[in-house]
Amino acid sequence: MNEETHYQKNAKRLLFIDRDGTLIKEAPPDYQVDSFAKLAFYPHVFEFMNKIAGECNYELVMVSNQDGLGTSSFPETSFWPVQNFIIESLENENIHFNAVHFDRTFPEDHAPTRKPGIGMFTDYLNNQLYDLANSFVIGDRVTDMQLAKNLGCKGIWLNNNSSLGATEIKDTIEVIKSFIVLETKTWKDIYEFLKIIPTV
Repeated sequence: MNEETHYQKNAKRLLFIDRDGTLIKEAPPDYQVDSFAKLAFYPHVFEFMNKIAGECNYELVMVSNQDGLGTSSFPETSFWPVQNFIIESLENENIHFNAVHFDRTFPEDHAPTRKPGIGMFTDYLNNQLYDLANSFVIGDRVTDMQLAKNLGCKGIWLNNNSSLGATEIKDTIEVIKSFIVLETKTWKDIYEFLKIIPTV
């Protein structure tokens, strides 16, 4: 068996899944889910994420920009109780994330760790063998689709507001759309799309 065949056989596929606007609803105007009063799960996310986790062969990775997390305007004491509840609620439905990555910077910082940059995944991806070409980024923002391009993945766009994140992308929307394999508003469509892809 040559090295390339060995890689393809043993490489794992990933679903990089955004949090706000994807697993839970966005919370305008500040877009900070910093209280339980702001928390609402995306419709049918438990039903279809449970099916994806149980029937499709992917590692799940949560990825999210949390602007200014840890600052006075977004204290960690407000963030973590809600985040821990989100994780526990998903785990109660047999939805387990292999890793959770948050970036705390602001857009104006232009940090390489901020989506759509891939800096926050460097250590994670270097420690395992992954098939990024057959992996997906699932998110509601244009920056999530730019992240798919930057990682060498494909994008699944849960598009409820096509303007979200548009100011942070490097490529034109036409370029980014060439990496999008599904544009939808429902988790049902996402599950049905992933279900038809052969497991490896």
